[in-house]
Amino acid sequence: MSYDLAFWKYKKDVYLNNDEVYLKVSDEEEIIDGLEYIPIDNILEKIAKTFSHWQTDDSHNYNNFNNGAGAFETYTKAQFVLFSCNGMEGDDLNLIIDIMLEFECPLYDPQVQERFDKK
Repeated sequence: MSYDLAFWKYKKDVYLNNDEVYLKVSDEEEIIDGLEYIPIDNILEKIAKTFSHWQTDDSHNYNNFNNGAGAFETYTKAQFVLFSCNGMEGDDLNLIIDIMLEFECPLYDPQVQERFDKK
């Protein structure tokens, strides 16, 4: 079963329509006014460290992680990270969510069109 997890960070005192933000950042290369730039390299380093026991293949400018049963691909832009997950356990999905919260990027779940933050 495929499941996507999307993350971004709003600038202070900014809150946009989450569904529109998701469509813009996932489909276009443009910078979205109102979103912060996020530390992509630091995020990818933390993901790689946390999932170091998984096999990886990052030859396509994104990271692929596979543990035999589950897998995920990481797609990044300057203001956005998308994890495309397949066959993953809930605990592993929660690890991704927790890592992104460390970078103040709450989950947007495109399957249910909901962002899990304080707004």
